[in-house]
Amino acid sequence: MARRGVGIREMARDLGCSRNTVRRYLKDPNATRYRGRPPRPVKLDPFKPYLLERVAAATPDWIPAAVLYRELQERGYEGGLTQVKAFLVPHKRKAPEPVVRFETEPGRQMQADFTTIRRGRQRLLAFVASLGYSRASFVRFTDGEDFGTLRACLWEAFAFLGGVPTEVLFDNAKTVVLERDVYGPGRHRWHPGMLAFAEEMGFSPRLCRPYRAKTKGKVERFNGYLKGSFVVPLAATLKTSGLVLDVASANRAVGKWLAEVANCRIHAETRERPCDRLQIEREVLLPLPRRALPATITTRRVVPLESLQHPLAVYQALLQESAT
Repeated sequence: MARRGVGIREMARDLGCSRNTVRRYLKDPNATRYRGRPPRPVKLDPFKPYLLERVAAATPDWIPAAVLYRELQERGYEGGLTQVKAFLVPHKRKAPEPVVRFETEPGRQMQADFTTIRRGRQRLLAFVASLGYSRASFVRFTDGEDFGTLRACLWEAFAFLGGVPTEVLFDNAKTVVLERDVYGPGRHRWHPGMLAFAEEMGFSPRLCRPYRAKTKGKVERFNGYLKGSFVVPLAATLKTSGLVLDVASANRAVGKWLAEVANCRIHAETRERPCDRLQIEREVLLPLPRRALPATITTRRVVPLESLQHPLAVYQALLQESAT
């Protein structure tokens, strides 16, 4: 450029550097070039291979940074969550569409639904129930979603959460409603079993708008959280050992996760822990009728109710028992 007669100011502008830099290199073509400082070691460096391994094992799903951060802490990581998030940014996919939610007073509403987490031959189905005020949730993995299974799961959810709310919001499944608005707007032809069960337990069934399942925003939001925070990490852990996550193993682990993670985290919407708000909500929930727990849930292995209510050392025990 100098031989072509280009001025120092123009060279600096075209090269994106200062005029002093241009002058220095014109004066000494062998001047030392700035190569930048080598990156400083950070606390996360020894754990980066583990993070990449977990991301690969979970593909095509995604393990949230907060979950991976807990796993790293168990392995001795002393750094912060920010480093973990920054490292995962290049590997992260687009966030899911946000779900619209509305608030209800304590004891008013529970949202319940079956969610299919995994399809195909290794289908994984879960019943999920969330209380509207506290956001406290219950999960039961099943092999089916027939009415007998739904009724038993609802009973277990009421027992787990400590009572019965005023109403339960459902999707428009045939196990809940046979025909909508058949007797007029809002007057539905309910499934006879559901109508009898609702009367026995003391709640009113409610339906979300057709083709608008996301009006059950609280339980729909929790479905995504269940998959990302529980199912995907556990499946990835089992996968590295040559095992497959199924209904029985998921039910064995979900009690610990509900007690120690899901219902004790700071909820993004309420900014409080669901377990703390549940203490308030339990004061206004209806008591359960005195009757035996129905044993009609279609699972390959029966899991006692106690295992869903108390923390269990599952993750390590599950792998050790499966290995033997």
